[in-house]
Amino acid sequence: MPRDLPDAPPPRHQRAEGAFDLHLAAGPRGTALRDLYQQAPARVLFPVPEPDEALTAAVLNCAGGLAGGDSLRQSVRLEANARATLSTAAAEKVYRSLGPETRVESALQLGPGAVLEWIPQETILFDGARLRRRMVAHLAPGALLLAAETLVFGRAARGERMTSGMVFDAWRLEGPDGLLWMDALALEGDLAARLAAPFGFAGAEALGTLLLAGGAAEAARDVLRALPERAPGGATLPRPGLLLARWLGPAGAVREAVAAAILALRAAQLGLPPRLPRLWTT
Repeated sequence: MPRDLPDAPPPRHQRAEGAFDLHLAAGPRGTALRDLYQQAPARVLFPVPEPDEALTAAVLNCAGGLAGGDSLRQSVRLEANARATLSTAAAEKVYRSLGPETRVESALQLGPGAVLEWIPQETILFDGARLRRRMVAHLAPGALLLAAETLVFGRAARGERMTSGMVFDAWRLEGPDGLLWMDALALEGDLAARLAAPFGFAGAEALGTLLLAGGAAEAARDVLRALPERAPGGATLPRPGLLLARWLGPAGAVREAVAAAILALRAAQLGLPPRLPRLWTT
């Protein structure tokens, strides 16, 4: 019979290292795929868009979720005047970790006059998950970016709340003249206490963030402030030409608030129809 060796190293679990590099360019028939590299378990699909929609790219994680030690690298490049919508096919799940971090790196590059909707569905953090996520966006003159991300602290449908683990979520936005905005969320240790703190998250199940850069920020802020309140939140202008909005509250309410904001701004700022992409509704 096999025997345990006292000095044997602990078993190493297989880890996923997904990646994709998506390159889009404007042409005589609209935006088209110029180049695509993808590495399992990440996949990029191109559902047929409605006639009045921009090219749509759907990101799919074939593994069904991300575990501790997994990594995902996402890169999107739009050439001058290209237009696209990028979303995920479903909510992303980050499972409880046995120690290692789950890493997600996203890089967006928009050429002159390019327009990108970066609107993945929510990221659900299981209790004990350890997520380190960074997003960096570079905007050329005349480019427009509408970006939205949502973090859910636990499996809300099961009544689970995140009590342990780690979250580091950083954003960096750069324009033609350098840094426009950067921000980071860092949570570790007793997450139950930190998420329950009355002057912190106040017991919120989810955090939604939306960023509009390159559009008419003041008009966009007024559009958001006129929407019915679905979750506690607010919109502000950190600098001219930049809108930041955030929501805290129940997971379902935050999703509804982010979706309503996307719907309103894509119509008012991006010239797209006032409806959500089918990925969000099917």
